[in-house]
Amino acid sequence: MKTNATYFVNDEKKPLRYGEINIINPKRKRLRGEEAKEGVEAIPVFCGFCGTDLELMRMGQRGELNPKFPEGENRLINGHEGVVWVPSENRFAIVLIRGGDSFDPTRFTEDETYFEYGCDGADGLFSDKNYFNPDMLLHLPEKYEGMKKLPVSLAKRLVFSDPYACAIFQHERMCDIGSAQNFRVVMAREKCDENKARKIAENETFFRTVIYGLGTTGLFIGDQIRRNHPDAKILFVARSDENSPKVRFAKEVVKADYLSAGNLSEDEIAEKIKEYFGGTATVFVGTSGNAVEHRIAFEKGVLGCNGIYDSFSLGPVVSFDTMPFGFKNHVILSSINFTQKHMEEAIEILSESRFGEVVELIDKDEFISDPIDAYLNKIYSKAAPLKTAVIWNKEYME
Repeated sequence: MKTNATYFVNDEKKPLRYGEINIINPKRKRLRGEEAKEGVEAIPVFCGFCGTDLELMRMGQRGELNPKFPEGENRLINGHEGVVWVPSENRFAIVLIRGGDSFDPTRFTEDETYFEYGCDGADGLFSDKNYFNPDMLLHLPEKYEGMKKLPVSLAKRLVFSDPYACAIFQHERMCDIGSAQNFRVVMAREKCDENKARKIAENETFFRTVIYGLGTTGLFIGDQIRRNHPDAKILFVARSDENSPKVRFAKEVVKADYLSAGNLSEDEIAEKIKEYFGGTATVFVGTSGNAVEHRIAFEKGVLGCNGIYDSFSLGPVVSFDTMPFGFKNHVILSSINFTQKHMEEAIEILSESRFGEVVELIDKDEFISDPIDAYLNKIYSKAAPLKTAVIWNKEYME
C-alpha cells in the first residue's frame, strides 16, 4: 500500500524525510502462544512527538538504524503516540505499541522477540495510513465509544497513553521491589506478619521521593505515586525556573515541591534535597537523561540506606562505588516498558485528566515541509513546550 509518511533512514544530512513510501503488512503476534495476524488498515488522526523520535533521528545521522528497520526495509516510519481511526470497525483506537513472540513483552528473554510500532521493527503513526495487529487496537473508554469526530481536547489527553502506561509500570515495579527489599525490616520493627509488612514496606518506599527531571515521564511517575500514596513527600528536581508554566502545573497537579537546580553545583543540589526531606531519599527516580542523576544519588549520598534507584533515562551511564553501595543495601531498577493492562489503565486515567493542558500543536504543513528543522528548532528546542503534537488528519477531528 502506498502512503505518505515521515520516516527515518541512515543518512548523515537527511535522516528524517517526508514523502510517498510503500507500507508492508507482515503477520505479527501480540503475545507468545497467540496467532500471528496481518494488520488491519487504520488512519492516524492525531500524533504526538516523543524524545525517542529525536534519538532515532540522531541514530540515523550516525548510520545506526539498521536493527530498527522493519524486516526487508531500509526505513522506519516513526511515531508511537496518538489516536487512529479504524475504518473496518468504525471507531477510534489507541495502538498498543509493544508486542511480539514473548509471554510478557516488558521482560522478554533471550529466546523471545519483540517489536514496537514506530520504534523498533514495525512502522508507526506518522503516516496517512498503516496496518496494525487488530488485537492491538485498544478501545477508548466506553463513554467515548461511537464518536465519529475526535475532540482536540480529548486527543491531547490521550496522546500520552504510551508514556503514562510506562509510568504505571514504573510504579508497579517500584512497589514490587520496595516491598521485597524492606518487608523483613518492617516485620522486625512492627512485630507483624509478612503480608502486613509487605504492604507497609511498599508504601514506605515512596515516603521521600526524588524525581530528577521534569519531562512528561517524570511528571507521570509523580502523578502515579501521588494517586497511590497520598502521604508521599515528592520533590521534583530540574533545571527549569520555578515560575515556568510546566513547573507550576506539576506542583499543582501532583501536589509536589520543586527544586530549581540550573544554577546549583552538585554538592548544593544534594544538600538542598537532604535539607528538604530532613534526611535522605527512600526512592530516587532519574528521568533527566543526564549523568548527574547517579552522581547526586550515589556519590553525593542523596539516596538513603535500603533505597531504590529507578533509572528511567536513556543514555547516561550509571556507576557506583561498590563499598557504600553494598553496605547501604541499594537496589537499581531499570526497565522502560508496559503491557496492555498498563495502557488500558492509562487510557482511563488520561481521559479524565488535565494533562492535555501541557500539549501544544504544530501545523502539519509546517512540519512536513521541513521535518528536521521542525525537530531541531521547534519540537525539541530549548523553548519547546512540554509536549508537541500534530493533527494528522483533520477530517476526523472535531
